[in-house]
Amino acid sequence: MNLLNLLRQVSVIVVVTLAVSFIFTPQLTLAKSGFPANIDMLNLSELPVTMTDQGGTLLLSDSPEMVEDDGIMYQDTVSGDIRLFFHHVNATKELKKIVVLLVNDSDTANDVVVNQYGLGGPGLDYLAVGKAAEMNYLKQAENELIEVPAKGTALLEPILTKTVVAPDELVNGIYDFQSKAPIKVVIMMLPVDADPATFAATASVLPNTNHRLRGTFSGRDRILVPSQVYNPAQDGVMAITLADNKLDTYVSGIDATDGSKTLNYGNYGVMYKLFLPTAFENNYAVYLNPRGGAYAGGMQVKYRHQEEYTIGTPANTLFFGNKRDNEVTHLGDYAGGQSLWLTFSPPGASSLPVKIVLAPAAKNK
Repeated sequence: MNLLNLLRQVSVIVVVTLAVSFIFTPQLTLAKSGFPANIDMLNLSELPVTMTDQGGTLLLSDSPEMVEDDGIMYQDTVSGDIRLFFHHVNATKELKKIVVLLVNDSDTANDVVVNQYGLGGPGLDYLAVGKAAEMNYLKQAENELIEVPAKGTALLEPILTKTVVAPDELVNGIYDFQSKAPIKVVIMMLPVDADPATFAATASVLPNTNHRLRGTFSGRDRILVPSQVYNPAQDGVMAITLADNKLDTYVSGIDATDGSKTLNYGNYGVMYKLFLPTAFENNYAVYLNPRGGAYAGGMQVKYRHQEEYTIGTPANTLFFGNKRDNEVTHLGDYAGGQSLWLTFSPPGASSLPVKIVLAPAAKNK
């Protein structure tokens, strides 16, 4: 084992440990965060945005979410820029493992380059697992080469074949990788002592569920740019609603296991990249407000082209959004007229939609 792989495996083990170690403290409401308490969150004016899907192919494997048998949850042969989002629970009464196998059916070796990844779990706290996967993905950006031999296989994440998933535990992963040549990606659950390549050769595809959250989708990134400049003094409080399938539609694709059409309810695995043009005269604050229930994720912030950091959503507790309509997490106060990009993806196990809320800042930054 080379040093890079050793360090990567150690980092994954640390990541899994951190998935359940968030501090639990009361989440800010609008009033406590400096936001006007009388604001009607349900009827905020929408800041109009244009949306563009780009960035390659998304593979979604979330059905069956509760995996009751050994087998293949999803598989497809793809090439180019790929993102894999997998989210599965061991719903048996036995110890299992959940792995991702890369299969090269060609006569020449294939080099797969992993660009970015995040892994959460296994764990029984599903919100913690989903939050860990997203936070780790947003914080990590290093390349790793995986050599898949001709007519051979390789593991996308080697640590998973050594990771035991106990009954009712969830594993959630987000992996961006590139493959110039076609490569088959196989997500499966199998006995802990089974060899992944041997198992995959005879394994059956597990039936889909009513939720049908699996498939192959074109455009793994959604770029959002408001069609007007936000001016806090003139516009007051405004919102951008995301992942509601009305103002922000769900992506459609194909279930490669049977050729049927599928819809990504919640846009899981889609990376939202939001640019906020603002007026120079005034400063403003940005918040995230869950609209569907409990929410636990992360947000990458890039400010003034130089400052880049990742914060938890929420930052001071594991989750929020399950108690009242006006729960928010503060994403920061910013100077008007400066470049600001927000990047996030709907986190596994969390409820949607969400609102990005813009408001005049209580204090200058």
